[in-house]
Amino acid sequence: MIGERRLTAHLDWPLMAGVVALTLIGLATIYSVTWDYRLGRPGPQFWTQLYALPIGLVAMAVALTIDYRTLAQRSLIFYALLVAALIYVSINGDSRMGAQRWMTISKFSFQPSEFGRITMALVLAMTYGEGRRGARTIGDVAIGAILLGVPLMLIFLQPDFGTSVTLVPVMLGIMFVAGMRMKWIVVAGLVAVLLSPIVWMYVMQDYQKDRVTTFLDPSRDPKGKGLQQIQAKVAVGSGGLLGKGFRQGSQGALGFLPVAHNDFVFSVLAEEQGFVGVLVTLALYLFVLWRSFDAASLAKDRVGAFLVVGIISGFGFQVLYNITMSAGLAPVKGLTLPLMSYGGSSLVSTLAGFGLILGVRMRRFTN
Repeated sequence: MIGERRLTAHLDWPLMAGVVALTLIGLATIYSVTWDYRLGRPGPQFWTQLYALPIGLVAMAVALTIDYRTLAQRSLIFYALLVAALIYVSINGDSRMGAQRWMTISKFSFQPSEFGRITMALVLAMTYGEGRRGARTIGDVAIGAILLGVPLMLIFLQPDFGTSVTLVPVMLGIMFVAGMRMKWIVVAGLVAVLLSPIVWMYVMQDYQKDRVTTFLDPSRDPKGKGLQQIQAKVAVGSGGLLGKGFRQGSQGALGFLPVAHNDFVFSVLAEEQGFVGVLVTLALYLFVLWRSFDAASLAKDRVGAFLVVGIISGFGFQVLYNITMSAGLAPVKGLTLPLMSYGGSSLVSTLAGFGLILGVRMRRFTN
């Protein structure tokens, strides 16, 4: 008991408060945008998100309570379970909106792919953080690439290009702090550019190509594939300084902006709360990122530091891409805004990830 009290004394309450604040802002925005004026109540998406919140908080508490090194040492087990779940989904998963991504157990449905980032952060932190191995040779980098490649390809084939891409920053973030040379990143970038025509012709599916071409010129199909991007810009721009007010937005609530509760929740926030609301939300995200990187710098060992960097790299990439997408500065992808967008699996996995970050900081004084 004394040991637990000492640990609790080092809990990062400001970080936890920032995470909870963003979650509540997201919940309020989903409540607003899904409000059914005929029935006088929010839509089912709000209730699903509300039910997922306590599950996510329990997952955060569990991840916080268990020593992160214990979890990292068993990371290959979690990795095997992730791969097995992704294989199961590819064979017998539930299909929605043309994608086979969901697994149903009893009455609960979830996306195993959403737990890919936290799993990869654990396994890569253990791979490169234990001992003095690091990522200083091509062979070391190849090990990480192979570990990444299996779940990435399984998620990509669901198809879920957006979620699969979010695994890459996890690996790059950990490899960077593990000693990977910058010139290798430059070379990899050049290779990616050279291979892009081949990827465009033979790897990308038609709907993915349409997203890129529509991003470049949404007026090509303003009532079809360009609708989301155009309406997202209208929503962001119409908010003005103080916004239209809670439940007073038109783009999301009246259906002009499709899936506004999910991919474009930030656009709804901008319309309803305006520039001031956007600044507050961005400040909270920056605060969460700063406190998380501070936790990495204070970690007592390489495994803890690498784990935090991996989790927050995936989180930061997702936040940056979704916000730029909502502003019309990036192609539309099925990439949610973590903590705020609708999605029970995303919320639970993100809160569990922050539980690990809080645990790393909390245990910095233990032996």
